Amino acid sequence: MIIQFGFVTLFVASFPLAPLFALLNNIIEIRLDAKKFVTELRRPVAARAKDIGIWYNILRGVAKVAVIINAFVISFTSDFIPRMVYQYMYSPDGSMHGFVNHTLSYFNVSHFQEGKETMDPLQLGYPVEICRYKDYREPPWSTTPYEISKEFWAVLAVRLAFVIVFQNVVMLMSDVVDWLIPDIPKDISLQIHKEKILLVDLFMKEEQGKVHILESRTSAVGKENCSSGNNNNNSTMAQQRSGLHTNSTKSF
Repeated sequence: MIIQFGFVTLFVASFPLAPLFALLNNIIEIRLDAKKFVTELRRPVAARAKDIGIWYNILRGVAKVAVIINAFVISFTSDFIPRMVYQYMYSPDGSMHGFVNHTLSYFNVSHFQEGKETMDPLQLGYPVEICRYKDYREPPWSTTPYEISKEFWAVLAVRLAFVIVFQNVVMLMSDVVDWLIPDIPKDISLQIHKEKILLVDLFMKEEQGKVHILESRTSAVGKENCSSGNNNNNSTMAQQRSGLHTNSTKSF
């Protein structure tokens, strides 16, 4: 499942139908696993778990990497950015008319290296002096022929800016959705809060009971000590009286 999640999220821009096929695969797999658990396997032993553990951090990291990869895929493998740059920066009337001609550079066939020229220069029925190829390069008649043109750097800058903006917008949207949809539903969180209050009350009652037991025990011990002290005093006084009586008898 983790591998499937990675492929679906990392390359969804290249194959937009991947999430649909993943959904169908998961539905079929869930039903097959349910049939196995019900009819073919013993009931598994249930175990408590707070969450999915380290897999949550792995999925979160894959999702963040997927945002960056999809931004680069959209920016560098499609004509979305070059079209936008041409329409808003180079088009004379703000339309896409002339876009293909803008993306093609010029090459003088006489500048072929020795041994790489065409085998049949008259293949088209007439001599060809200039050919076109898709790239942003200076024409052969410029002062810096076949060097990277300023249009290339403009498109590259817009592509990198699109990656940064796309990444931040998607991250912001994910944070907003995460804030709007809590991990624990409201009714369950209220129930958990009530259970915590009941546990605190029960704990306080137990502690108060323990305090009452200790106080009763200490009071009982104090009473026993007082009674034993009184008995000792009474026996001492009796002995003293008997001693005085004996002495007086002897004197007579």
